[in-house]
Amino acid sequence: YGRMVQTLLSPLWGWGNNLLAGIAEKNDGYGFAHRDVFVKSLPTFIIAAVTFVVIVILAWRSGRTYCNTICPVGTVLSFFSRFSFLRPVIDTEKCKNCHACERKCKASCIDIGSHKVDYSRCVDCFDCIDSCRFGAMHYEIYKKTRAGQDPAPTREGVDNGRRAFLASSAMAVTAVALGAQETGDGGLAEVFPKQAPARTLPLVPFGATGSKNFYNHCTACQLCVSQCPNNVLRPSTDLRTLMQPLMSYEKGWCRPECVKCSEVCPAGAIIKITPEEKTMIHIGLATVDYELCLVNKAGVSCGNCARHCPSGAILMVHKDPSDESSPLIPSVLEDRCIGCGACEFLCPSRPISAIHVNGLPAHIND
Repeated sequence: YGRMVQTLLSPLWGWGNNLLAGIAEKNDGYGFAHRDVFVKSLPTFIIAAVTFVVIVILAWRSGRTYCNTICPVGTVLSFFSRFSFLRPVIDTEKCKNCHACERKCKASCIDIGSHKVDYSRCVDCFDCIDSCRFGAMHYEIYKKTRAGQDPAPTREGVDNGRRAFLASSAMAVTAVALGAQETGDGGLAEVFPKQAPARTLPLVPFGATGSKNFYNHCTACQLCVSQCPNNVLRPSTDLRTLMQPLMSYEKGWCRPECVKCSEVCPAGAIIKITPEEKTMIHIGLATVDYELCLVNKAGVSCGNCARHCPSGAILMVHKDPSDESSPLIPSVLEDRCIGCGACEFLCPSRPISAIHVNGLPAHIND
Protein backbone atom coordinates (compact mmCIF):
# COMPACT_ATOMS: atom_id res chain seq x y z
CA TYR A 1 0.00 0.00 0.00
CA GLY A 2 2.87 2.33 0.81
CA ARG A 3 4.50 1.75 -2.59
CA MET A 4 1.18 2.26 -4.32
CA VAL A 5 0.34 5.52 -2.57
CA GLN A 6 3.87 6.90 -2.97
CA THR A 7 3.85 6.14 -6.69
CA LEU A 8 0.42 7.70 -7.20
CA LEU A 9 0.59 10.72 -4.93
CA SER A 10 4.20 11.83 -5.34
CA PRO A 11 3.61 13.44 -8.79
CA LEU A 12 0.34 14.98 -7.56
CA TRP A 13 2.15 16.43 -4.57
CA GLY A 14 4.80 17.94 -6.83
CA TRP A 15 2.24 19.42 -9.23
CA GLY A 16 0.33 20.90 -6.31
CA ASN A 17 3.55 22.44 -5.00
CA ASN A 18 4.28 24.00 -8.41
CA LEU A 19 0.73 25.38 -8.60
CA LEU A 20 1.18 27.10 -5.25
CA ALA A 21 4.62 28.33 -6.33
CA GLY A 22 3.09 29.92 -9.43
CA ILE A 23 0.38 31.61 -7.36
CA ALA A 24 2.96 32.82 -4.84
CA GLU A 25 5.20 34.31 -7.54
CA LYS A 26 2.31 36.29 -9.00
CA ASN A 27 1.75 37.78 -5.56
CA ASP A 28 5.47 38.52 -5.01
CA GLY A 29 5.81 35.64 -2.58
CA TYR A 30 8.47 32.94 -2.50
CA GLY A 31 7.17 30.53 0.09
CA PHE A 32 7.20 27.74 -2.51
CA ALA A 33 9.88 26.78 -5.02
CA HIS A 34 9.25 25.08 -8.35
CA ARG A 35 10.24 21.43 -8.46
CA ASP A 36 10.96 19.14 -11.37
CA VAL A 37 8.08 16.67 -11.38
CA PHE A 38 8.09 13.50 -13.43
CA VAL A 39 6.55 10.04 -13.29
CA LYS A 40 9.52 7.86 -12.37
CA SER A 41 8.08 4.81 -14.07
CA LEU A 42 4.93 4.98 -16.20
CA PRO A 43 4.24 1.20 -16.19
CA THR A 44 4.66 1.14 -12.40
CA PHE A 45 2.35 4.15 -12.11
CA ILE A 46 -0.28 2.35 -14.21
CA ILE A 47 0.09 -0.87 -12.19
CA ALA A 48 -0.37 1.10 -8.97
CA ALA A 49 -3.38 2.98 -10.33
CA VAL A 50 -5.09 -0.15 -11.68
CA THR A 51 -4.39 -2.09 -8.47
CA PHE A 52 -5.75 0.75 -6.35
CA VAL A 53 -8.93 1.02 -8.44
CA VAL A 54 -9.49 -2.76 -8.39
CA ILE A 55 -9.08 -2.94 -4.61
CA VAL A 56 -11.47 0.00 -4.10
CA ILE A 57 -14.10 -1.59 -6.35
CA LEU A 58 -13.75 -4.97 -4.64
CA ALA A 59 -13.96 -3.38 -1.19
CA TRP A 60 -17.04 -1.42 -2.23
CA ARG A 61 -18.82 -4.42 -3.72
CA SER A 62 -17.60 -7.34 -1.62
CA GLY A 63 -16.04 -6.03 1.57
CA ARG A 64 -12.55 -7.26 2.47
CA THR A 65 -12.07 -9.24 -0.73
CA TYR A 66 -8.35 -8.50 -0.97
CA CYS A 67 -7.68 -9.61 2.61
CA ASN A 68 -9.86 -12.70 2.35
CA THR A 69 -8.85 -13.77 -1.16
CA ILE A 70 -5.30 -12.68 -1.93
CA CYS A 71 -3.56 -11.90 1.37
CA PRO A 72 -1.50 -14.96 2.41
CA VAL A 73 -2.56 -14.61 6.06
CA GLY A 74 -6.26 -14.65 5.22
CA THR A 75 -5.75 -17.52 2.78
CA VAL A 76 -3.95 -19.66 5.37
CA LEU A 77 -6.51 -18.92 8.08
CA SER A 78 -9.44 -19.73 5.82
CA PHE A 79 -7.73 -22.97 4.72
CA PHE A 80 -7.44 -24.20 8.31
CA SER A 81 -10.97 -23.06 9.08
CA ARG A 82 -12.23 -25.75 6.68
CA PHE A 83 -10.96 -28.36 9.14
CA SER A 84 -11.78 -26.57 12.39
CA PHE A 85 -13.39 -28.64 15.14
CA LEU A 86 -15.73 -25.87 16.29
CA ARG A 87 -17.58 -23.57 13.94
CA PRO A 88 -19.91 -20.59 14.40
CA VAL A 89 -23.57 -21.47 13.95
CA ILE A 90 -26.67 -19.26 13.82
CA ASP A 91 -29.58 -20.28 16.07
CA THR A 92 -32.58 -19.33 13.93
CA GLU A 93 -34.93 -19.39 16.94
CA LYS A 94 -32.92 -16.73 18.79
CA CYS A 95 -31.84 -14.67 15.78
CA LYS A 96 -33.67 -11.34 15.41
CA ASN A 97 -32.23 -10.59 11.95
CA CYS A 98 -30.54 -7.44 13.25
CA HIS A 99 -27.56 -8.01 10.92
CA ALA A 100 -25.09 -7.01 13.67
CA CYS A 101 -22.99 -10.14 13.16
CA GLU A 102 -23.09 -9.67 9.39
CA ARG A 103 -21.80 -6.11 9.65
CA LYS A 104 -19.11 -7.10 12.16
CA CYS A 105 -17.80 -10.03 10.12
CA LYS A 106 -14.42 -9.03 8.63
CA ALA A 107 -14.50 -11.88 6.13
CA SER A 108 -18.02 -11.10 4.84
CA CYS A 109 -18.95 -14.74 5.21
CA ILE A 110 -22.28 -14.41 7.08
CA ASP A 111 -25.56 -14.25 5.19
CA ILE A 112 -28.11 -13.43 7.83
CA GLY A 113 -30.94 -13.58 5.31
CA SER A 114 -30.51 -17.35 4.88
CA HIS A 115 -28.90 -17.83 8.32
CA LYS A 116 -25.82 -19.46 6.84
CA VAL A 117 -22.06 -19.05 7.22
CA ASP A 118 -19.49 -19.53 4.46
CA TYR A 119 -16.91 -21.59 6.34
CA SER A 120 -14.46 -21.52 3.45
CA ARG A 121 -13.92 -17.82 4.26
CA CYS A 122 -14.40 -17.80 8.02
CA VAL A 123 -11.17 -17.10 9.95
CA ASP A 124 -12.62 -17.78 13.43
CA CYS A 125 -12.13 -14.23 14.70
CA PHE A 126 -15.05 -14.52 17.24
CA ASP A 127 -16.31 -11.03 16.37
CA CYS A 128 -19.72 -12.31 15.33
CA ILE A 129 -20.30 -13.99 18.69
CA ASP A 130 -19.25 -10.88 20.60
CA SER A 131 -21.56 -8.69 18.53
CA CYS A 132 -24.69 -10.82 18.97
CA ARG A 133 -26.87 -9.44 21.81
CA PHE A 134 -29.40 -12.29 21.68
CA GLY A 135 -27.07 -15.28 21.97
CA ALA A 136 -28.00 -16.50 18.49
CA MET A 137 -24.37 -16.89 17.43
CA HIS A 138 -22.51 -19.72 19.13
CA TYR A 139 -19.96 -22.43 18.44
CA GLU A 140 -20.93 -26.04 17.79
CA ILE A 141 -19.00 -29.19 17.02
CA TYR A 142 -18.57 -29.42 13.26
CA LYS A 143 -21.03 -31.71 11.47
CA LYS A 144 -21.29 -32.49 7.78
CA THR A 145 -24.56 -32.49 5.89
CA ARG A 146 -26.17 -35.68 4.70
CA ALA A 147 -24.51 -35.28 1.33
CA GLY A 148 -21.14 -35.17 3.09
CA GLN A 149 -20.44 -31.62 2.02
CA ASP A 150 -19.56 -28.56 4.07
CA PRO A 151 -22.52 -26.21 4.55
CA ALA A 152 -20.66 -23.34 2.92
CA PRO A 153 -22.98 -21.32 0.72
CA THR A 154 -21.97 -17.90 -0.52
CA ARG A 155 -24.00 -14.77 -0.94
CA GLU A 156 -26.19 -14.76 -4.01
CA GLY A 157 -24.95 -12.55 -6.80
CA VAL A 158 -21.41 -12.26 -5.39
CA ASP A 159 -18.62 -14.57 -6.50
CA ASN A 160 -15.90 -14.51 -3.86
CA GLY A 161 -13.93 -17.57 -4.96
CA ARG A 162 -10.17 -17.22 -5.28
CA ARG A 163 -10.16 -18.95 -8.64
CA ALA A 164 -12.84 -16.67 -10.05
CA PHE A 165 -11.10 -13.58 -8.71
CA LEU A 166 -7.70 -14.49 -10.15
CA ALA A 167 -9.25 -15.43 -13.49
CA SER A 168 -11.08 -12.13 -13.78
CA SER A 169 -7.98 -10.18 -12.70
CA ALA A 170 -5.86 -11.91 -15.33
CA MET A 171 -8.16 -10.53 -18.03
CA ALA A 172 -7.23 -6.93 -17.17
CA VAL A 173 -4.34 -6.00 -19.48
CA THR A 174 -3.19 -2.43 -20.03
CA ALA A 175 -1.23 -1.29 -23.06
CA VAL A 176 0.42 2.08 -22.90
CA ALA A 177 2.30 3.99 -25.56
CA LEU A 178 4.51 6.76 -24.32
CA GLY A 179 5.39 9.28 -26.98
CA ALA A 180 8.44 11.42 -26.78
CA GLN A 181 7.67 14.83 -25.38
CA GLU A 182 9.49 18.00 -26.24
CA THR A 183 9.95 21.06 -24.11
CA GLY A 184 11.05 24.53 -25.02
CA ASP A 185 13.31 27.15 -23.47
CA GLY A 186 11.15 30.21 -24.01
CA GLY A 187 10.66 29.60 -27.74
CA LEU A 188 14.32 30.16 -28.63
CA ALA A 189 15.16 26.51 -29.24
CA GLU A 190 13.75 23.07 -28.61
CA VAL A 191 15.31 21.17 -25.74
CA PHE A 192 14.83 17.42 -26.02
CA PRO A 193 14.58 15.46 -22.76
CA LYS A 194 17.29 12.95 -21.98
CA GLN A 195 16.73 9.30 -22.77
CA ALA A 196 18.28 6.33 -21.02
CA PRO A 197 21.16 4.80 -22.99
CA ALA A 198 21.50 1.08 -23.63
CA ARG A 199 23.72 -0.10 -20.79
CA THR A 200 25.69 -3.32 -21.05
CA LEU A 201 25.03 -3.96 -17.34
CA PRO A 202 22.49 -2.26 -15.03
CA LEU A 203 23.60 0.11 -12.31
CA VAL A 204 22.85 -0.66 -8.66
CA PRO A 205 23.36 1.82 -5.80
CA PHE A 206 26.52 2.48 -3.84
CA GLY A 207 26.62 0.04 -0.92
CA ALA A 208 24.89 -2.77 -2.82
CA THR A 209 28.27 -4.54 -3.35
CA GLY A 210 27.04 -5.81 -6.73
CA SER A 211 23.97 -6.64 -8.78
CA LYS A 212 23.69 -10.25 -7.52
CA ASN A 213 23.58 -9.28 -3.86
CA PHE A 214 21.26 -6.37 -4.58
CA TYR A 215 18.60 -8.24 -6.53
CA ASN A 216 18.75 -11.27 -4.19
CA HIS A 217 18.01 -9.15 -1.12
CA CYS A 218 15.86 -6.31 -2.48
CA THR A 219 12.16 -6.66 -1.59
CA ALA A 220 11.07 -3.78 -3.86
CA CYS A 221 9.85 -1.75 -0.88
CA GLN A 222 10.96 1.38 -2.81
CA LEU A 223 12.00 3.26 0.30
CA CYS A 224 15.22 4.19 -1.46
CA VAL A 225 13.25 5.39 -4.50
CA SER A 226 11.05 7.65 -2.39
CA GLN A 227 14.00 9.04 -0.42
CA CYS A 228 16.43 9.65 -3.31
CA PRO A 229 16.85 13.46 -3.49
CA ASN A 230 18.65 13.38 -6.85
CA ASN A 231 16.00 11.50 -8.88
CA VAL A 232 18.49 8.75 -9.68
CA LEU A 233 16.43 5.80 -8.44
CA ARG A 234 13.12 4.75 -9.93
CA PRO A 235 11.10 1.49 -10.15
CA SER A 236 12.29 -0.92 -12.81
CA THR A 237 9.98 -1.97 -15.65
CA ASP A 238 12.04 -5.04 -16.54
CA LEU A 239 10.01 -8.19 -15.82
CA ARG A 240 13.05 -9.80 -14.18
CA THR A 241 13.43 -6.94 -11.69
CA LEU A 242 9.93 -5.44 -11.78
CA MET A 243 9.35 -2.79 -9.08
CA GLN A 244 12.93 -3.11 -7.81
CA PRO A 245 14.99 0.11 -8.00
CA LEU A 246 16.57 1.07 -11.29
CA MET A 247 19.49 3.51 -11.32
CA SER A 248 19.69 5.97 -14.19
CA TYR A 249 20.94 9.49 -14.81
CA GLU A 250 18.42 11.28 -17.03
CA LYS A 251 17.08 13.44 -14.19
CA GLY A 252 20.11 13.74 -11.92
CA TRP A 253 23.35 12.14 -10.81
CA CYS A 254 24.42 10.32 -7.65
CA ARG A 255 26.18 12.98 -5.57
CA PRO A 256 29.11 11.77 -3.44
CA GLU A 257 27.76 13.35 -0.25
CA CYS A 258 24.38 11.55 -0.46
CA VAL A 259 23.99 8.14 1.23
CA LYS A 260 20.22 8.31 1.79
CA CYS A 261 19.42 4.96 0.14
CA SER A 262 21.90 3.10 2.34
CA GLU A 263 20.34 4.63 5.46
CA VAL A 264 16.76 3.57 4.71
CA CYS A 265 17.20 0.10 3.13
CA PRO A 266 15.62 -2.42 5.55
CA ALA A 267 16.54 -5.60 3.69
CA GLY A 268 20.33 -5.49 3.48
CA ALA A 269 20.28 -4.96 -0.27
CA ILE A 270 22.16 -1.69 0.32
CA ILE A 271 24.51 -1.74 3.31
CA LYS A 272 24.97 1.45 5.28
CA ILE A 273 27.96 3.51 4.14
CA THR A 274 29.38 6.94 4.91
CA PRO A 275 30.02 9.68 2.32
CA GLU A 276 33.75 9.07 2.76
CA GLU A 277 33.34 5.36 2.02
CA LYS A 278 31.17 6.14 -0.99
CA THR A 279 33.97 8.02 -2.74
CA MET A 280 36.07 4.84 -2.65
CA ILE A 281 33.44 2.57 -4.23
CA HIS A 282 33.30 1.95 -7.98
CA ILE A 283 29.81 0.92 -9.20
CA GLY A 284 30.30 1.56 -12.91
CA LEU A 285 32.55 2.84 -15.65
CA ALA A 286 31.92 5.75 -17.99
CA THR A 287 32.19 5.13 -21.73
CA VAL A 288 32.42 7.81 -24.43
CA ASP A 289 30.52 7.57 -27.70
CA TYR A 290 32.61 9.87 -29.87
CA GLU A 291 30.02 9.92 -32.65
CA LEU A 292 27.61 11.70 -30.29
CA CYS A 293 30.20 14.00 -28.74
CA LEU A 294 29.60 17.65 -29.69
CA VAL A 295 33.28 18.05 -30.54
CA ASN A 296 32.80 15.68 -33.48
CA LYS A 297 29.10 16.18 -34.15
CA ALA A 298 28.98 19.99 -34.05
CA GLY A 299 32.61 20.96 -34.29
CA VAL A 300 32.59 22.94 -31.04
CA SER A 301 34.68 22.66 -27.89
CA CYS A 302 32.93 21.35 -24.78
CA GLY A 303 34.66 19.57 -21.90
CA ASN A 304 31.57 19.73 -19.68
CA CYS A 305 32.04 16.14 -18.50
CA ALA A 306 35.64 16.75 -17.42
CA ARG A 307 34.82 19.99 -15.59
CA HIS A 308 32.10 18.41 -13.45
CA CYS A 309 33.59 14.97 -12.73
CA PRO A 310 33.94 14.85 -8.89
CA SER A 311 36.64 12.17 -8.98
CA GLY A 312 38.77 13.68 -11.75
CA ALA A 313 38.31 10.60 -13.90
CA ILE A 314 37.91 12.45 -17.21
CA LEU A 315 40.74 14.18 -19.02
CA MET A 316 40.50 16.25 -22.16
CA VAL A 317 43.07 15.05 -24.70
CA HIS A 318 43.82 16.08 -28.26
CA LYS A 319 41.80 14.25 -30.86
CA ASP A 320 44.98 13.86 -32.86
CA PRO A 321 47.83 13.25 -30.38
CA SER A 322 50.38 14.41 -32.94
CA ASP A 323 48.60 17.72 -33.55
CA GLU A 324 48.40 20.08 -30.57
CA SER A 325 45.94 22.29 -32.44
CA SER A 326 43.40 19.47 -32.83
CA PRO A 327 40.18 19.72 -30.74
CA LEU A 328 40.04 18.25 -27.24
CA ILE A 329 37.94 15.16 -26.61
CA PRO A 330 37.19 13.36 -23.30
CA SER A 331 39.14 10.31 -22.16
CA VAL A 332 38.12 8.23 -19.11
CA LEU A 333 40.61 7.07 -16.48
CA GLU A 334 39.19 3.70 -15.50
CA ASP A 335 40.94 3.52 -12.12
CA ARG A 336 39.34 6.82 -11.01
CA CYS A 337 35.80 6.53 -12.37
CA ILE A 338 33.30 5.58 -9.65
CA GLY A 339 30.18 5.60 -11.87
CA CYS A 340 28.37 8.51 -10.19
CA GLY A 341 26.85 9.67 -13.50
CA ALA A 342 27.76 13.37 -13.27
CA CYS A 343 29.31 13.25 -16.73
CA GLU A 344 26.27 11.52 -18.24
CA PHE A 345 23.70 13.85 -16.69
CA LEU A 346 25.58 17.06 -17.48
CA CYS A 347 26.53 16.09 -21.03
CA PRO A 348 24.77 18.56 -23.38
CA SER A 349 24.25 15.94 -26.08
CA ARG A 350 20.55 15.14 -26.66
CA PRO A 351 18.58 12.93 -26.45
CA ILE A 352 21.33 10.38 -25.68
CA SER A 353 24.38 11.56 -23.77
CA ALA A 354 27.72 11.19 -25.54
CA ILE A 355 29.09 9.65 -22.35
CA HIS A 356 27.23 7.08 -20.29
CA VAL A 357 27.93 4.73 -17.40
CA ASN A 358 27.78 0.94 -17.57
CA GLY A 359 27.37 -0.99 -14.33
CA LEU A 360 29.93 -3.35 -12.82
CA PRO A 361 28.74 -6.86 -11.86
CA ALA A 362 30.67 -6.62 -8.59
CA HIS A 363 31.53 -3.27 -7.05
CA ILE A 364 35.17 -2.41 -6.48
CA ASN A 365 36.11 -0.93 -3.13
CA ASP A 366 39.43 0.86 -2.96
